[in-house]
Formats: sequence, structure tokens, C-alpha cells
Amino acid sequence: MFRPMHELKAADALGFTLDGRAMTARAGDTVAAALLANGVEACRQTPVSGAPRGPYCMMGICFECLVVIDGVGNRQGCLIPLQQGMRIETQAGRRQPDAVRA
Repeated sequence: MFRPMHELKAADALGFTLDGRAMTARAGDTVAAALLANGVEACRQTPVSGAPRGPYCMMGICFECLVVIDGVGNRQGCLIPLQQGMRIETQAGRRQPDAVRA
């Protein structure tokens, strides 16, 4: 189950974008882990004050890692596996459900 880090095989690199900027991360990483690995500390802004927020618990409890993935908002980045070509955007404030916006 647990192995020393030096025993892990190198993972393939996956390309994705954050707010239009090209980035890469390891296959098998979550979106939140990929953002942190690229030095991104904030992935959303709160709806009331606009304060920057970033991944905190990394297990789906806190909702601080909400991002827009391929046009769909309110996605918990810590629970979504990174895929090649994902378009990730910083989430600004509260997102309305698609049915409400239509």
C-alpha cells in the first residue's frame, strides 16, 4: 500500500489550461493537486468578499477548491482526476446552475 517515493515510476505528463495558461501535471493527479504543483494557490474567490481561496482538505469536505472545468462550475478540484486537455478556470463567486441561467 505505501511505498517510498523513490520507488514510484515516473508518470506521464498531461497538458491542461488554467484561465488560458498552458500547464502540465502528472497523470493520476487530481485537478487540485495539479494546480498546487504548478504554484497556483487560489482557484476561486468567495461570493461575498471576493477573498481568494484554494485547496485545503484535499478530500472533498471543505469545498475550497471549487473550479470551472470545461465550462461546468462548482466542481471540486480535489475529487476530479486530471484529464488531457482540460480547460480549467478560476471560479469567481457563486455559480448559478445551468438551468437557472438558460
